[in-house]
Amino acid sequence: MKRIFAILALLGAVSIGAPAWAEEKPAAPAATTSAAVEPAAAPATTATAEPAAAAPAAVANKGDNAWIMTSAALVILMSIPGLALFYGGLVRTKNMLSVLMQVFITFSLISVLWVVYGYSLAFTEGGGFFGVLDKIFLKGITPESVAATFSKGVVVSELAYVIFQGAFAAITCGLIVGAFAERAKFAAILVFMVIWFTLSYLPMAHMVWYWAGPDAYVDAAAGEAAGKTAGFLFQKGALDFAGGTVVHINAAVAGLIGAIVIGKRIGYGRESMAPHSLTFTMIGASLLWFGWFGFNAGSALEASGGAALAMVNTWVATACAAMSWMLAEWMLKGKPSMLGAASGAVAGLVAITPAAGFVGVVGAIVIGLLAGVICLWGVNGLKRMLGADDSLDVFGVHGVGGILGAILTGVFADPALGGTGVYDYVANAVGSYDMSAQVISQLWGVGTVIVWSGVVSLVAFKLVDLIIGLRVPEEEEREGLDITSHGESAYHY
Repeated sequence: MKRIFAILALLGAVSIGAPAWAEEKPAAPAATTSAAVEPAAAPATTATAEPAAAAPAAVANKGDNAWIMTSAALVILMSIPGLALFYGGLVRTKNMLSVLMQVFITFSLISVLWVVYGYSLAFTEGGGFFGVLDKIFLKGITPESVAATFSKGVVVSELAYVIFQGAFAAITCGLIVGAFAERAKFAAILVFMVIWFTLSYLPMAHMVWYWAGPDAYVDAAAGEAAGKTAGFLFQKGALDFAGGTVVHINAAVAGLIGAIVIGKRIGYGRESMAPHSLTFTMIGASLLWFGWFGFNAGSALEASGGAALAMVNTWVATACAAMSWMLAEWMLKGKPSMLGAASGAVAGLVAITPAAGFVGVVGAIVIGLLAGVICLWGVNGLKRMLGADDSLDVFGVHGVGGILGAILTGVFADPALGGTGVYDYVANAVGSYDMSAQVISQLWGVGTVIVWSGVVSLVAFKLVDLIIGLRVPEEEEREGLDITSHGESAYHY
């Protein structure tokens, strides 16, 4: 009997496998590049003794999925009501509803176009400037489809990635309307948005953020081949964590061109055009700040330490910019203003956007302090130099702040200055950093978006003006667009 028990015990010991709680092999370190990615195939696996066995499909982590979906909702909050209230408070009473309507419907329009063809043209493999229409109407994307992140073998649900990136597209187009508020035809704005979204936003998103994903970089040869399929500016090495070029400079240039082509508001420079409700503007700015955590930290695509870094940088850079704008204005004008503090906060949010996941906290502080002062000059000195009636200072804040942040990303991403550097996916380690070369790559991004958006915007505005006209008649502008364009009033006294 003792022999039988001994044999059974021996058999049981042999059959025991690894415990269920044994740790899995950790994923590769999170990437420090900002490109949004084409959904990747399942990560490569090592050969096994059974070649017929299929490689396990990559499965999205529920925590990462939850973070991306939450971040998408936060970015949507930035548009409606955040941006709408921020802009609405800055215009005169008679135009409050018109601005709310323009932002609200622009958001709706671009959301539809994103699903119909926008996502496909931005985030599929094509040329250096556009993807293809393989995923028109999100064809082939199911609840099981996955998108790559910035870590090898780590994915998120592609549908979550679709809405996250779609929210970026929608707010970018919404930003533009502030530059020519109080005088543009509603129909003209919508037609322009369709053209500009298709020919400026989508190619810029593809140029900066499209790549094959980290799992394609298995060795030097594979990495070189994968690099050739990336967007034009991604191949140039331009870093843009969450949209300094794609979103802010892109929209700001379009807004400036629109302000010039449409012309100045009647009475500009002679009549008071003070904001009608700084209360709404402060609420809008606060919602933007809150939602921007999804905008920047969500761009890490994982609920990771990299996302936490982006969140801290967004928090502190914005606070620094609000303080520096307020203090500079206090010294120049004798009084600190609520409008200045809110504008400074937005300037800080804009400037830290391209850098959020690449720079250390000290770098974020410097970027924020500089953004407040330089964007204050942008909405005053530079605005006078340009001579355009940029109604809500879209270029002075988003253009100047975006350019500043994009260039300084190349400086403060340097590990010697506390930055994260640039990740080498072939070596699976942070690569050597050349600040001069990186700044040149950043200038490529800035220059490309200024020229691209400028040309597309000019052609689009001229085309719309030729077909339906850009500006409302003088009597309608004097009465206000709330009544003349929409038959409503924001206030009834």
